Amino acid sequence: MKIIETDIVVIGAGPVGLFTVFEAGLLGLNCHLIDNLDKVGGQCIELYPEKPIYDIPGVANQTGKEHIDALLDQIKPFDYEVHLNQRVNEISEVDDSWKLVTSEGQEFKTKNIFIAAGAGSFEPRKPPVVEPDKFLNRGINYSVRNKSIYEDKEIAIFGGGDSALDWSVELSKIAKKIYLIHRRDEFRGAQHTEKKMRELVAKEKIILKVPYVIKDINGKDNFTG
Repeated sequence: MKIIETDIVVIGAGPVGLFTVFEAGLLGLNCHLIDNLDKVGGQCIELYPEKPIYDIPGVANQTGKEHIDALLDQIKPFDYEVHLNQRVNEISEVDDSWKLVTSEGQEFKTKNIFIAAGAGSFEPRKPPVVEPDKFLNRGINYSVRNKSIYEDKEIAIFGGGDSALDWSVELSKIAKKIYLIHRRDEFRGAQHTEKKMRELVAKEKIILKVPYVIKDINGKDNFTG
């Protein structure tokens, strides 16, 4: 396999990695991005493509997919390539450059490495039960890819971080009933979103259940409870 020589190797093809291409392009530098996922966009695409994002400077709100689409449009004029479904296994210093080797055996030679890995190679946090994926996509989901399928449905959301709070607030607009279930009455998400959630609890738009944890997942062909 031919060694690829480039100005910059970017580890991670999420929002920061894509914006690195833009900044490098302004300086006339070319980039090669490496990502373990099968698509660019990182967590924005893999975990919450339809989740609104409110903390992008100059943008009132934008979904994860809209944000990535905007970044891809922004870097169209510049010179870059993306290498998906592989991770960086080795980094070594060779003379005055860096050598990288991926899990697919592809080698890169560069003077600059930008690490834009975010949370790293990630997987959803699964409940501590036997066969947590038994009903995956049959009533159990770890991310929201199409929020319209939850319209007029009863939904239970487990968690206490930003995603749990954000989706509880967002899906309360279309769902028949939302249960937010957490192991304690303290949350790790943004205070502003927690305040919104508690306002919706007071209006009975969200039913808050604390302190509870998942003990088992039941069902036959589909998840039932």
